[in-house]
Amino acid sequence: MMMCLGEVLIDMIALEDKPLAMVPKFERHPGGAPANVAVGLSRLGVESGLVSKVGDDPFGDFLISSLEREGVKPMIGRDGKFHTGVVFVQLIGTKPEFILYDGVAYFNLREEDIPLNILLESELVHFGTVMFAREPSRSTVFKTLKSLQGKVPLSYDVNIRLDLWRGREEKMLEDIEGGLKLATIVKMGWEEYTYLRKKGVEVETFEPSVLVVTLGSRGAVIISGGSRVEVPAPKVNAVDTTGAGDAFMAAFLAGLHHSGAMERFEELDGELLRRIGKFANTVAAISVTRRGAWSVPFLRELMKSTEFKELKGGH
Repeated sequence: MMMCLGEVLIDMIALEDKPLAMVPKFERHPGGAPANVAVGLSRLGVESGLVSKVGDDPFGDFLISSLEREGVKPMIGRDGKFHTGVVFVQLIGTKPEFILYDGVAYFNLREEDIPLNILLESELVHFGTVMFAREPSRSTVFKTLKSLQGKVPLSYDVNIRLDLWRGREEKMLEDIEGGLKLATIVKMGWEEYTYLRKKGVEVETFEPSVLVVTLGSRGAVIISGGSRVEVPAPKVNAVDTTGAGDAFMAAFLAGLHHSGAMERFEELDGELLRRIGKFANTVAAISVTRRGAWSVPFLRELMKSTEFKELKGGH
């Protein structure tokens, strides 16, 4: 089982392409980057679970039942003090912008909420930066990751949300470096990569086993050991890019799983990376033709695709 650790929340997606203050209607969708990855993995035939926290409220009920319907094992605590997280998403064309809030249940994740024994038995544990933005979730996640380092592969989506770090940018950069030091697999978007370089964070110097930089409609660059491959993305008519990076991440991890590469990082040659990247780009491209962050296609839709056949053929 691959486990995801972090936020699960409600995405309120604007139904009109206009400034947020002028939008009268929103559409409710489940979301949160680690939750999106967990759902994507499940849809792609990889057993998955999510460790998080929601409020003791109707939105919490909705998220837990939604995860269960998707086949994700929800290891979700209930918080009697804070409500379930809600994010407002403004679509500018097809590109989302986010407003996130403090004082929500997932930021109150504590050590007693972590099923460490289950995480230690996992195929991989995936996490992101958002949980570093507040305490006690920051300390909880870092302590958990340090307990897992060297025992379980750790997958890290840098996923910068500057709105959460206003006035604390230096702390954010310090915590991102902390995540990079722990991670086996690192994924970030091109804008995040260039932002970190400008701030003096040289991602390559942390030497993750795999570094993925997604380029949106242009595909992705994947680096592992001495191999560097550029994988173009298929052309599609995008409707909603919310969660596209999470769709790519889920498919990339699923690609490692289905190709048998999870246990042989030292054998990730350029050709295998290309096949995995091609599969991930295909899944992400399909996802942006559908609304909401839980838009990864199911494995049954991909079984006959060239990308999946090539992936399985590489094992």
